[in-house]
Amino acid sequence: MGLSDTLAARFDVESHGSDVRTELVAGLTTFLAMSYIIVVNPAILSEAIQIEGYGQGEVFQMIAIATILSAAVGTVVMALYANRPFGLAPGLGLNAFFAYTVVLGLGIRWQTALAAVFVEGVLFMLLTAVGAREYVIRLFPEPVKKSVGAGIGLFLLFIGLQELQIVVPDDSTLVTLGGIFGNPWAILGVLGLVLTFMLWARNVTGAIVLGIVTTSLAGWGLTLAGVFDRGTITPESLPAAQYDITPLAGAFLDGLSGIDPLTFVLVVFTFFFVDFFDTAGTLIGVSQFGDFLDDDGDLPDMDRPLMADAVGTTAGAMLGTSTVTTYIESSTGVEEGGRTGLTALVVALLFVASLVVIPLVAAIPAYASFTALIVVGVMMLQGLVEVDWSDPAWAVSAGLTVTVMPFAYSIADGLAAGIVAYPIIKLAVGEGDEVALGQYAIAALLAVYYVLSTADLIL
Repeated sequence: MGLSDTLAARFDVESHGSDVRTELVAGLTTFLAMSYIIVVNPAILSEAIQIEGYGQGEVFQMIAIATILSAAVGTVVMALYANRPFGLAPGLGLNAFFAYTVVLGLGIRWQTALAAVFVEGVLFMLLTAVGAREYVIRLFPEPVKKSVGAGIGLFLLFIGLQELQIVVPDDSTLVTLGGIFGNPWAILGVLGLVLTFMLWARNVTGAIVLGIVTTSLAGWGLTLAGVFDRGTITPESLPAAQYDITPLAGAFLDGLSGIDPLTFVLVVFTFFFVDFFDTAGTLIGVSQFGDFLDDDGDLPDMDRPLMADAVGTTAGAMLGTSTVTTYIESSTGVEEGGRTGLTALVVALLFVASLVVIPLVAAIPAYASFTALIVVGVMMLQGLVEVDWSDPAWAVSAGLTVTVMPFAYSIADGLAAGIVAYPIIKLAVGEGDEVALGQYAIAALLAVYYVLSTADLIL
């Protein structure tokens, strides 16, 4: 029996209506569609993670390696345990919450933030193992679940616009449109964004990666041609190749000490909530492309891919990166015909192979990598079509979830606003009996927390 036959038998390829060649092509397609995270995740997390004795470029490379390894671990579990064609990696939105809200906003040490991710991953594994998924889902208002993705998308959009210097601070209006055409950084960012959107609109495989690479090459080309000095639109200096991640891996253990319990619980809760429903929603959405859903619209044996997500998150925290989740870009591979875990195995192997390009990752200018946030942010806004805007409780809860996230610069605050608003509006319209006791309890706890925190009794 040859390798092809062995793989076909191991993943039961034929009974899923596929073949080995199709699975290999599907795996390559998915990897190209989601590999931008190798650059974007360290670009975000390196703003919050500072390691004494190491420059930002070296830390950037460490996080890139942690990103690759955690993606490989989660995706291998998805392949071998769940036998589903889904790729996993540190999630956009969750890494922004980690960096901008938890570390830079709340002032929590990055080691403690990693500890929160680790605890969330372990909790996720335990709940998945005992089959508590359905119960947990019922605890959160439906409009919040439907709108959280769009809220995160808008938050990513806002971050991306700021990083590209398209939106800048303003004393009168807080933010305003920047002077784009007098700023080479912004000009290249906008041109890269236009190119990426055009490629994405035409369904070009790996559109985001191509946009990042092309924009980076343009920036370096202008620099090497002498149009701009080093440090203007390209990194001022490039660090040596950094493959030692021991200062980062295991740092979560240090973060388990000296924790403020209430704040830590809120952070863990938010990581858990967003990861849980982002993964569940992504799995259902991608499964629709592959006709994996049963007659009731559910994914059979959904606990298995959820477990892969949980294992990836736990491993990621141990390695030094934020929450790992299933990627919606997996749908590109499914559309190519990927139907089994062999597709995911190919994705995992390609992530491992990408370790050889780590030294080049640090050469990518920030404006090139942050174009991905805007493109993905726009894609995530599609979730708003699932909100019933004619229902007052849905409209208020979803509306606050989506808008408070970018305006408060916090995913946690947006979630809390939506969760607290839902039972209030339900009571106001005489439908309080439709709200579960657990929903009242969570809303009450969040309300108390924010009353105390704004009174400077906690933070």
